[in-house]
Amino acid sequence: MKEILNELFEHKALSYNRAKEILINIAQGKYNESQIAAFLTVYLMRSITIDELAGFRDALLDLCIKVDLSDFNTIDLCGTGGDGKDTFNISTLTSFVVAGAGYKVSKHGNYGVSSGVGSSNILEYLGYKFTNDQSKIKKSIDKSGICFLHAPLFHPAMKNVGPVRRDLKAKTFFNILGPMVNPSFPGNQMVGVYSLEVARLYAYLYQKTDKNFAIIHNLDIYDEVSLTDNFKRITQKSDEILSPEYFGYQKIKPEQIASGGTIENAAKIFINVLDGKATQEQTNVVLANAALAIQLMNKKSIEESLEEAKESIDSGKAYKALKALIEVCV
Repeated sequence: MKEILNELFEHKALSYNRAKEILINIAQGKYNESQIAAFLTVYLMRSITIDELAGFRDALLDLCIKVDLSDFNTIDLCGTGGDGKDTFNISTLTSFVVAGAGYKVSKHGNYGVSSGVGSSNILEYLGYKFTNDQSKIKKSIDKSGICFLHAPLFHPAMKNVGPVRRDLKAKTFFNILGPMVNPSFPGNQMVGVYSLEVARLYAYLYQKTDKNFAIIHNLDIYDEVSLTDNFKRITQKSDEILSPEYFGYQKIKPEQIASGGTIENAAKIFINVLDGKATQEQTNVVLANAALAIQLMNKKSIEESLEEAKESIDSGKAYKALKALIEVCV
């Protein structure tokens, strides 16, 4: 590791093969926590390269416990985190709205590291029991339209990194990696990123795959559509700037989509959105993200996709999807 760190401190970049080898070595416990922390810190001071990111990604995918959901046409909805915003769990809520609309969701998530309340935090608080039991995962997506893949159970190789990330309490390249290493290899993905630079990295790598994708970045630095400003959307065929008016909405204020600071408050907002009791701003931001995900799947207009999202909440199907998921894995 000393040689690697010296090269990185001299502003040299890793090749694809070297990056892949290093992450495998980290997974195999060949470096101590101090060495891992020093390695991660390098990428807090300089940007990751495409070859480095691809190498890290492929190492994790090679090492993960794979989930076969080939019987389903699934979509993953997640964000990189690391935007420094204290929003409620928009992408996780979006996942249940999309599932309630009849699409199959393979949600990959983890505890919050750079943010306080990640998808795993909120679902665990609401009673979901994490599992990597393949039969339970298939049953949950069959019965509820959604399954949840708690990252540590599928990426055991990363047990050496978790404590270091928690101690650093800052975004690292693992924020960028998370959405790219869903162990079920979904064919569709809508991913939110915290910067335009990361959006460009994702676009370059995703365009080399056959994945049906949309990369989202709100221009005032949110890793999802926040309705607080315009947002960028990159797909296989387009790269465009859109505004809240795209959905027929007006801009909102950041404080209107805040988490409330605690997991208890975040969970209350979560249930209120699904139960139709949230504020209009909270509901609209979830509907906007859900409509984009649904449009990615159905290829229809945003108006039609938004109606599907609204019906999912209004009919109670989104809430039922949450209850069914919890029941399967208790």
